[in-house]
Amino acid sequence: MEKKVEAIIWSIALPGFAQLLNRSYVKGILLILIEIVVNVQGNLNTLIVLSFQGYTEEAVQQADYLWIMFYPCLYFFAIWDAYKEAGGDGKPYMAIPFASAAFITTIGVAYSSQAIVGVVIGPIFLPILSSFVGLGIGFGARKIIKTLT
Repeated sequence: MEKKVEAIIWSIALPGFAQLLNRSYVKGILLILIEIVVNVQGNLNTLIVLSFQGYTEEAVQQADYLWIMFYPCLYFFAIWDAYKEAGGDGKPYMAIPFASAAFITTIGVAYSSQAIVGVVIGPIFLPILSSFVGLGIGFGARKIIKTLT
């Protein structure tokens, strides 16, 4: 259990780190390189700083949505892969919560420039909130599927 949690935490820090810990060096380096490219092209670090400083509108204007739309899939794939490689592959249908989170978070990115109930949440915080919704839906779907099979 400890190794799986460690893998998830390192993947949250940076996609590819846990793969390096799991000795999947090529995969880890590739994920890190892809993350850096998407991060730089999407202006992600600038968006994080602006969002945390409360400059949501500026973050929306600085975002390159064509690049950051790709980030949730990369992020949750890296987390799932690290979890699986750390011994989490024994549980059936564990890919469902991660895939659901990637899908719902991508929708969060797509709508992050729009006002929701009169408030623009922005390209960082709406996807973060969406990821929890996606994980919840995914774990619920996994539970239902496990019950039916």
